[in-house]
Amino acid sequence: MANHYLGQLGDYEVKQLKIFKTVVECEGFSAAETELNISRPTISNHIANLESRLNMKLCRRGRGGFALTEEGSVVYEQAKELLNHLERFRNTINNLSSSPSGQLKIAFSDTVSMDPRSKMPEIFRSFESAAPDVELVVEVEHMKTMEMLVLNNNLDIAIIPYHRKLEGLDYIHLYTDINYLYCSNQHPLFDRADQEITEERVNSHKVIHAGLKPHDEVFNQLSVMNLSAISYFYEARIAMILSGCYLGFLPEEVAKPFVEGGELKAVAKEQKTFRLGVAVISKKSSQPNRARDLFLESIRRIHQSAQSDAPY
Repeated sequence: MANHYLGQLGDYEVKQLKIFKTVVECEGFSAAETELNISRPTISNHIANLESRLNMKLCRRGRGGFALTEEGSVVYEQAKELLNHLERFRNTINNLSSSPSGQLKIAFSDTVSMDPRSKMPEIFRSFESAAPDVELVVEVEHMKTMEMLVLNNNLDIAIIPYHRKLEGLDYIHLYTDINYLYCSNQHPLFDRADQEITEERVNSHKVIHAGLKPHDEVFNQLSVMNLSAISYFYEARIAMILSGCYLGFLPEEVAKPFVEGGELKAVAKEQKTFRLGVAVISKKSSQPNRARDLFLESIRRIHQSAQSDAPY
C-alpha cells in the first residue's frame, strides 16, 4: 500500500484502536467477540476500516490462525501506549477536584485482601464514604508485576510482601508475618520427633519457594536449602506442600487452618523462621491524585500504628 499522511485521530479511530488492541490480546476474533460483546462480523468491519484508515495491513486471519503483520505489531504497541496515556489523562483530570471521580487501580498480593490484619473491608468502606464517585479496579497480581505497574503509572496503589525497598516508591508498612517451614502429613518429616529433625536433614529435602530476590533474613534461610520448585502464590504453594514432595515457607496465619486440620506441621521452628512484612506501595510523585491520596489517608487512619519502614 502507498504511504499517506495520517492526519488527526478522532473518537472513532480511538474506538477502532481499542477493538484492535482487544483482538490482539485475545489472540483472535472469536475470543474478542466475548470480551467486546459485539459480533465477529462487526469486529471484522472495524479492523478493516482501521486498516483502510491507516492504509496498511495489520493482521492476517484465516486457516493458519490469527497473526499480526510487522506493521500491526508496531501499531499494537503504539495503541497500547496511546490508550494508556488517554486513560491516565482522564483519571488525572477527574482526580484533581476535591470530590474525585474516574478510576483508582489497586492490586493485592495473594491472600492479603482477606487477611483480617489488613482491615481492607474497613478501608474500602472509609474510601467509599470519602470518594463515592470513584470506580475501584481491584486485581490480584505478582509482586514484581505490581512494582513495575506502580512505577510506570499503570497502577495507583499495591499491597505487597515487603521484600525490598525501591527508589521511586513510597511505603506504608502494615504488619509483619512470622514465617515457618511446613511439611504435609504425606512428607517423611511429618511423623519424626522434633529432636530428630536436624537442620542438615531439613536442607536435604526439596523446598518450594516464591522465586523472588528476598531480603537478607529470608536469603540466609534459603541459601543453604534444596530449592527445587517455584510458586509465588500461596494457594499453589500450599497444594505443592500438601503433595508431600516439598517443604515450603508460609506465613503462620496462612498455614493455620491446615495446621489445625492436621494437614501441615511446622518443622525446625527454631532454625527455619523469618519475618516478612506487608506494605502499601505508591509512586513518589508531585502530580496530584486526589483519589489515591484519599485511599492512602483511609489506610493511615485505620492503621494508626503503620510506619514507613519494615522492622527488619
